[in-house]
Amino acid sequence: MEVLAHYLPQFHPIPENDAWWGPGFTEWRSAAAGRPLFRGHVQPHLPGELGFYDLRVAESRAAQAALAQTHGITGFIYWHYWLGGKRLLERPFDEVLESKEPSFPFCLAWANHSWRRRWGDPSRRGELLLEQTYPGREDELAHFAYLRQAFEDPRYVRIAGKPILFVFSPGLLPDPAGFVERFQEMAASLGGLYLVAMLERSDYRNHVADGFDAAVGHAFPPSGADLITRVRDSAINRGWHHGPKRFAFPTTYDPAAFERLDGTVFPVVAPNWDDTPRLGRRGTVCVDATPERFGARLRGALAQTASLPPEQQVLVIKSWNEWGEGNYLEPDTEFGRGWLEAARREIDAATRREAP
Repeated sequence: MEVLAHYLPQFHPIPENDAWWGPGFTEWRSAAAGRPLFRGHVQPHLPGELGFYDLRVAESRAAQAALAQTHGITGFIYWHYWLGGKRLLERPFDEVLESKEPSFPFCLAWANHSWRRRWGDPSRRGELLLEQTYPGREDELAHFAYLRQAFEDPRYVRIAGKPILFVFSPGLLPDPAGFVERFQEMAASLGGLYLVAMLERSDYRNHVADGFDAAVGHAFPPSGADLITRVRDSAINRGWHHGPKRFAFPTTYDPAAFERLDGTVFPVVAPNWDDTPRLGRRGTVCVDATPERFGARLRGALAQTASLPPEQQVLVIKSWNEWGEGNYLEPDTEFGRGWLEAARREIDAATRREAP
């Protein structure tokens, strides 16, 4: 069974973020700026033993991999940014690829979306910073040539011998079926790709017809407006329209109720959610997440994963280090290694249940 955690590389400065957010900006600036917005709201979430690391430092990347491996995570899903030939935040992964260190397995998720101003000055909300474009065949060839370096690495995670590639929002592709066909043609010498459609923030549901091999649904289903409407009159959400929207942590995992997707579906769980460091009072907060509650939900997701065919048993954790969303497994100052230890307990128990 693969237990893969999304990995955000935005913990080192780049010229674009310097220009958009100020010199030296990294995700740490957003995370450390979090402030409580209602009674009982825990902010800021601050890193524990790994500290405010810089992902240009190889020792930091090695420490992350060591922690993940010893707590049952089998690989990282690095977010990959390719916007019409322009790459962003590529340095940490490029250095992992070139140095061959750490030896920890990995795969990629193409974050095929434009970059917009999501936080900061409210008067500039929605401003387009960098547009995702799809220039055509030459761009796809160049994109695949870059990806191929990763696909050929022995650390790259494979399903049925095929490198796995996640696509964040396939519905944004001008021709999703054509994208699948062309990338599979380019990957023929590799034995093909295993393409996974991520559907959480999209109405796109043609993944099976378009040729994707699997899908990933909601980490916190039901999500968004539906969930907030359901609880808006409860005590937990009184006054929600004057502050961040709030929801209770769902400790059960019921794919029939939550996923409602065709084809092969990989379960996905999140330890927590609180994006108010980025969005302030426009954000959304999971008000009662704890390692124990996360462990209970993970237990159900692991059981669902075990029901898949052996070669397709993949569980996705969202995420390893999304500190600006309060959505991370890494040690923090509130619970220490609590999130990781909960994962380790449940993964160990699931492994024992599956042992012959």
